[in-house]
Parts: sequence; structure tokens; C-alpha cells
Amino acid sequence: MSQFENVLKPLPSAVSLLIVDDEPGMRSFLKKALSKKFALVETAASVEEAEQLRSRCHFDLLIVDIRLPGRSGIEWHEALEDHERRSDIIFMTGYADMDVAIQALRAGASDFIMKPFHLEQMMKAVDRCIERRLLKRENLMLRREVSIGHSSTIIGNSEAMMEVKRIIERVAPTNSVVLIEGESGTGKELVARQLHQLSGRQGPFVPVNCGAIAPELLESELFGHTSGAFTGAKGNREGLFSFASGGTIFLDEIGEMPLKMQTALLRVLEQRAIRPVGSEKEVNIDVRVVAATNRKLAEEVEAGNFRRDLYYRLNVLDIVIPPLRERPQDVVELTHHFTLQLAAELGVREVVWSHEDLVKLQQHDWPGNIRELRNMIERCILLGKPPAEYWKAQPKVESQSEFGYPLDWPLKDVEKSHLTRVVDAHGGNKSAAARDLGVSRKTLDRKYKEWFDIDSDKED
Repeated sequence: MSQFENVLKPLPSAVSLLIVDDEPGMRSFLKKALSKKFALVETAASVEEAEQLRSRCHFDLLIVDIRLPGRSGIEWHEALEDHERRSDIIFMTGYADMDVAIQALRAGASDFIMKPFHLEQMMKAVDRCIERRLLKRENLMLRREVSIGHSSTIIGNSEAMMEVKRIIERVAPTNSVVLIEGESGTGKELVARQLHQLSGRQGPFVPVNCGAIAPELLESELFGHTSGAFTGAKGNREGLFSFASGGTIFLDEIGEMPLKMQTALLRVLEQRAIRPVGSEKEVNIDVRVVAATNRKLAEEVEAGNFRRDLYYRLNVLDIVIPPLRERPQDVVELTHHFTLQLAAELGVREVVWSHEDLVKLQQHDWPGNIRELRNMIERCILLGKPPAEYWKAQPKVESQSEFGYPLDWPLKDVEKSHLTRVVDAHGGNKSAAARDLGVSRKTLDRKYKEWFDIDSDKED
């Protein structure tokens, strides 16, 4: 038995790790020691290199040296402040004192280790972090069910939404595959949940974001694995299809699924059986599959990014959710709903909007759809400004030039308008907006505080 194996404790699930240290020897040592515990291990020598890896793949755990060339580990704001794709972080350093330890913990560290350290010390820290993360993952389904239970009704009486409701009622009792198409923020998961609730199926509703799971781990997450199937698979594990037995599995962002997994999913849909990674036996399943995408899958098929046969198999029943700009009559009902909901959540008195406010809301094109509307209502409540008054305070765009903004605008107004539009397009998710804008979340927070004099953390 090697010096590594005698302290290895098998992990019950496929998890991923990113090691960030500017010393090649330390990176090599930790990767060798921890590769038997993780399904995916990557290394980086700087924050910038690590952020490039993190932008392509989610990591459950980050082991980060504090002293790095360029930005220090504690200054890695993209990872520390990304509440959407939160990772556990173990900081390590050879130059620490109590003040540095406190600073690291305040920055969001799950643990703090002084160099040099014993391997067993690192292993115990890793086990603590991963066990907490796996517990959170196992409880995620229940927490999400409880958190959205009060708002699972589809709101909107426009002809387009009434047709969506009619289709849901008609197809919900069947076991057929359903494909939900619509722009980001239109409420695709809400439609999927309504299908499940009206289906009469007794099993759970299991949502899966296909774009948020590393491609290397997706097959194991969906179908499970057997002991020894790959590095880190120390025991048998059921996948999410098995967990959804008797219920519904919701494959969100299906357009992000790698082509290899598309082939495996097609076989599952045709055979009604799954084969865990590493197993030679298929397991029959009773699961209703609902998929969703904000991409135009027909165009993705023509571009060679999505399998044609899988597209036809998913497109048995198609529900298209129209964007909010095509159903302005629903804006008033949604506004009243969000106003009551947010007033209760924020602990403020009920707000009554004027006719002018409602007209302004109906006239907006809402590129971020319902998420953007909800974010706008919350912002107006927090600022104490009605929507009409809020928009009057924003730079006007009526006389925009061929470049997209009026030529007489000062640079700060261009910046303010563009950043707020990108944030709104992401439904108020500033971590996602910051990634698209190429700035840190901390920079975005600072600008929002400067412009609106509020703590922008409340808006995510």
C-alpha cells in the first residue's frame, strides 16, 4: 500500500477538483494524491489560468494557494462571489498568520491549511468539504420543491399562454416525451413542473441542468456507475434517472449536451432502460422525460451540433413558450403577482403601482423575459421608485446612433446603460452577467452601489 492509499477515503459520488498553485511540484503532488478520490482533477498555476478552466467546467472543490503570481487566491472574486456555481474552497499558504487565516475565511474559504502539511491533514479537509457538498446535493431536490411550492402556478391569460395551458392539460396524463422551447427566463421549468403535477405520477420531479455538469461526469450523474467504473468510483451509485423512478426527469438546456451523451440518451428513450457506467446489464426504468432548451434545436441539427434522430425523438410533443414582449397583456398580472410575493419576502408594506407604471412595464421589450420583470419589480421596491420614475432617471435612448447609443452621451451613461441591460438580460444574475461582460463580480457590485446606492448582492 502506497503512502497515498493508506489515507484515502472513498467518496460516494463523482466529484471534480481544481488545484491552483504556482509550484509545479505541489500541483503534481496533490494531483497524484487526490486523483484516486476524484473523477476529474485539473491544475492551474495562476488565478487567470484557473478562471479559464472554471469558465468551461464546474468544480465541486478548489484547493488554492493564497500567494500566486498576479492576483492572490483571496482576490479570485469570480470564484469566491459566484453564488450560482458555488465551489468549496480550501486555502493554503506557507506565509500565513492569524490575520491571513481570518481574511481567508471571511473571503469564503471552507478550510485553511498551513504549508508544509501532512497529506492526512489535507485528506481530512477534503473529506469534510466533499461530504458537506454531497449532503447539499442530496437535499437539493427537496429544498427546491419546498422553495417553489407556493409559486408553481403558471400566470398569464393571454391567448398564447392559454394555449400553453391547454396543451399542458392535454399531454400531462400521457407518458410521452415533451420538448419545451423558449427564450431564457420564460418559465420553462415552471411548465415542466406543471406537467409533472398534472401527470399523476407518484415519483419525484428531478431537474437537471445539462450545461452545468462537466461533460466527463454527465453520464455517471444521469445513469449512475458501478464500483471501479472510473477513477474515484469506489462504490455503486444510482444516477438521477434511477432517482426519478416513477416520476419525471427534467433535462434543462438539452442543447448543451455533448454529442456522445446524445447518443446514450437516444438509446434510453428508445429502450426505456439505462446502463450504469461500468455495468454490462441494462436496468429498466419508469421515468417521464421532459426536455427544454433556449436554442433553436432545428438550427443546431443543421449545424451538426445536435443529433437529428434525437431531435425527432424529443420533439414528439412540443410546447413553445412565447417571450414576454409578445404577450404584454400578461405583464400586469405578473407584476401584481411579483409585487405581492416580493413585498412579503422583503418585509415591506404592499406596493400599489400607478396606471402610468403599468403602461411603462407593458411597453418594455423585456429581453430577459419574466426573470427580468421580477428583478425590475424587486429593484423598484428596494429603491422606493415606481417603474415610470425609475426609467425617467435612466439615460434616454430615443436618438441612438448607428453605434447603438446617442453620440452626445458621456461614457459613464453608455457604461451604465449597457451593464444594466446585460444584468437584466440575465434576470438579475450578476455573476453570470459579469462573466459575459468580462469583469469581476466585485466590479459590478461596486458600480451598482455607486449608481443606485444599494447593496447589489440582494438582487441575485
